[in-house]
Amino acid sequence: MQRELEILYIDDEVNNLVSFKANFRYDYTIYTASNTSEAEKILHAHPEIRIIFCDQRMPDEMGIDFLHRIKKEFPKPIRILLTAYANMETVIDAVNKGHIFRFVRKPWMNEEIVSAIEEANKFYVTSSMLEVKNQELQRAYDELDKFAYSVSHDLRDPLTGVLSAVKLGLEFDTVDRIHELLSLMDSSLVSLDAYIDSLRDYYLLRRGELMLSEINFNELFASVRQFYNMYTQNKDVSFEISVDQKEIFSGDKALLELILHNLLSNAFKYQRKGQENQYVKLSVNVSEHKATIVVSDNGIGISPEYVEDIFKLFFRASDQAKGMGFGLYNVQNALLKLQGKIEVQSEPNQGTTFTVVIPSK
Repeated sequence: MQRELEILYIDDEVNNLVSFKANFRYDYTIYTASNTSEAEKILHAHPEIRIIFCDQRMPDEMGIDFLHRIKKEFPKPIRILLTAYANMETVIDAVNKGHIFRFVRKPWMNEEIVSAIEEANKFYVTSSMLEVKNQELQRAYDELDKFAYSVSHDLRDPLTGVLSAVKLGLEFDTVDRIHELLSLMDSSLVSLDAYIDSLRDYYLLRRGELMLSEINFNELFASVRQFYNMYTQNKDVSFEISVDQKEIFSGDKALLELILHNLLSNAFKYQRKGQENQYVKLSVNVSEHKATIVVSDNGIGISPEYVEDIFKLFFRASDQAKGMGFGLYNVQNALLKLQGKIEVQSEPNQGTTFTVVIPSK
């Protein structure tokens, strides 16, 4: 039995209150009330109460009426009715109005009270787990709805663009006109490729256990630099990398790459057009059994009203670059799996800095 299990016992007979607390205070946290008004105050003050024992014949209102009245405000506690007179009408009212889990006859026996508590606690835990699962299921349905819309919109648009360009191209005879169409097709296919990458990341996060390995950040960042070489050469954006690894770090390399590429791709995409000395900086410090990764840029920044929303699925704070709204959502979910955390500091037209802290496994 667990000490933290909290129980409220309501009875207008003082001897019963004293007896209940004396018998069960070593096994549970017991609160007692001699009337329903006092009981309601206790429920407000102690929201973790799991079980309510209430006598049917109370001076201010009947036990069933009290349990019925508080159900809307306190739906979670399991209700047990104490009564010396359980006729059929009382039983029916208790089920229909009070949503009573169980009856205990007065005078009660210790064994019966313990049995009632154990059964009620099991029911409470099961109901709580079911509520959590229902919430998770609702979130999954909400994500599925958004995902279905995204698929129909973000997959069809690039394909429709390519098909339209192909049909027009069949009518052209000059190379210049065909080159224009090829440029449009290229843009559509780049969008489609980005969407497929986002889907890959999304489902990577749905796999079960972490795939742990020793991470050498010098090697990892060298690979990242190679990936963005073409971009930095063509866009005239400097890419500065710094590694300070003092100890061995163990983590999931695929999830680390997911986090880095999503943060870096945003940093490169959302540079200020026409600005001189554009830069993206990536650094890591590995010490005290954690890696602190910082990605910063001097790009367009994020408006203050959007900072709280950027990690939501399908949210986009800017239309400057094409995106599906998966990136930062996937970053946050990857960090949940790695038990890491992320902070963002940003000012419009000044730039953005993401700081990621990930513990070594």
